[in-house]
Amino acid sequence: MSILESDSDISALLQNARTIAVVGLSEKPNRDSHRIARYLLRCGYTVIPVNPALDEVLGQKCYPDLESIRTPIDIVDVFRRAEFMRGVVDSAIRSGARAVWMQLETADPAAAEVAAAAGMDVVVERCIMVEHRRLLA
Repeated sequence: MSILESDSDISALLQNARTIAVVGLSEKPNRDSHRIARYLLRCGYTVIPVNPALDEVLGQKCYPDLESIRTPIDIVDVFRRAEFMRGVVDSAIRSGARAVWMQLETADPAAAEVAAAAGMDVVVERCIMVEHRRLLA
């Protein structure tokens, strides 16, 4: 797969996805991760929170890591700092996820290349909610 940049490729990824694992999802309603995950739920996606410090977020069971999720993951949406991105990508690869979405200010170009080389689609430095609204709403 590849690093997606065109509107048509990003739109197709969002249209074909059903399950989005949100790494770093916060229980605090004022945080971007919480607001965006809530938006994705309202849009009909299955949202799986990934945060080892929590049991539940937005009424959804929270998992400590991607490998603990037994449901196929279409997109791993990441709300972690760039220095943690390689570990998240490695975990996404092990979990069999189809794509990694590196939110604004979280990108690690080397980790993006690793994900793409492993056959994943990658979106870098874009907000999944903004792109969904712009392309599909």
